[in-house]
Amino acid sequence: MKNWASDAILGASRRETLIRAVLALVVLGAVFWLLPIRRPGEDGGHHGPTPALDPFEKAGVVELKEGQPAPAFTLGTLDGGRASLTDHRDKLVVLNFWATWCQPCVLEMPSLEALWQRYRARGLVVVGVSVDRGSPRSLLEPYVRNLKLTFPILLDPDSKTSNGWRVTALPATFIVRPGGDVTGMAVGAREWNSAAMQALIERLLPGAHVHQ
Repeated sequence: MKNWASDAILGASRRETLIRAVLALVVLGAVFWLLPIRRPGEDGGHHGPTPALDPFEKAGVVELKEGQPAPAFTLGTLDGGRASLTDHRDKLVVLNFWATWCQPCVLEMPSLEALWQRYRARGLVVVGVSVDRGSPRSLLEPYVRNLKLTFPILLDPDSKTSNGWRVTALPATFIVRPGGDVTGMAVGAREWNSAAMQALIERLLPGAHVHQ
């Protein structure tokens, strides 16, 4: 027959069990709250969450984390002058290698022009380098005029500069930080005026301060 002491002990045990169960639920809820959530469109499937993409990945640009000095060059311009990459050493440079016969190059040109127009007053310059053999002006000038391109166009008639930059496919685009270090590259067409690309450019513009 149970006495008051055994009833008290059983009651205490039940209370402790209940308290532990409640605490376990609270802790479990906190764990689920802190877990990163897989966003729509990210890889991961049913194997658990994946890390959030950084600004380079979102923009489709390969980040060169160590940074590499940009190979120097001086090339002729479409208007008959000469220009060097070092002319823009204090700016953020988007350096695009292209050719008139490259269809993906044609597709991305309007977005490069839009990026140039959006950020040129804030220290960004888009530089296009044509690798058309011989740089025939009779071909290049109508191309530039039809696409209404206003950013600087340089000529690489023998592909020496593109070879120096190890360009193996077109379009190939490099992002060069103020000071001359290459910080990112993209092979293939990109939407250069997209929201993701703008977010990346905002981090890299001269004078930008980003807290990691």
